[in-house]
Amino acid sequence: MIRINKYLSQCGVTSRRGAEALIKEGRVAVNGRPLTEVGAVIEEATDEVRVDGEVVAPVEQQVYIVLNKPAEVMTTLRDPFRRRTVARFLKGVPCRVYPVGRLDFDVEGVLLLTNDGDLAYRLTHPKYDVPKVYEAKVEGKFQRVDSEAIARGVALEDGAIGRAAVTVLEYARRTTRVRLTLTEGRKREVKQLCAAVGHPVVYLERVEFAGITAKGLARGRWRHLTAAEIERLKSLVGLK
Repeated sequence: MIRINKYLSQCGVTSRRGAEALIKEGRVAVNGRPLTEVGAVIEEATDEVRVDGEVVAPVEQQVYIVLNKPAEVMTTLRDPFRRRTVARFLKGVPCRVYPVGRLDFDVEGVLLLTNDGDLAYRLTHPKYDVPKVYEAKVEGKFQRVDSEAIARGVALEDGAIGRAAVTVLEYARRTTRVRLTLTEGRKREVKQLCAAVGHPVVYLERVEFAGITAKGLARGRWRHLTAAEIERLKSLVGLK
């Protein structure tokens, strides 16, 4: 027996969180009947699961890639408003993969995609403290006191406390380029942190996720992770 959201992630359909959205939208059926319970449990050996009318089954080949995501692209595989999604840039990927976490529509940079549900789940779970590194151009002159305030913690829109380690990279006439390292990655967290200390973000790029970079990749291009990179990711979150 297995929970449906975990089963769908093992089938390479979507992440566990994404599976919950599919169920709520009425796109998942078990043995011919639309599924309505997000926490439903199925018998994987005998139950037939369909998504959008197509039978799904656990993947036989696990794929791991990194995409250098352009700005103005949704971190989803489909969008009801017909905006560009990352699916547009996955030509040549041998099987269906889905994003590990998310990047805002206007944010560029490192995006991991895979059909390995267990790894994706752990990489995005706060429990594992997976580091994410961003470089931002912000308004004004970023001061040491601003970095210290963000390190101590800032209240976010959802009531949580966001924190990051901040390094000033470069001062310009009216802006500052800074690097922020954090381990959660809540919705719009970097933008909220910078705005809270009086420095709204002008431009934002994720340059590293769990040690993986997009070095050498043009915007909109992807590559397979190396065996060493995959092993390092799994080791980081306690997977053999």
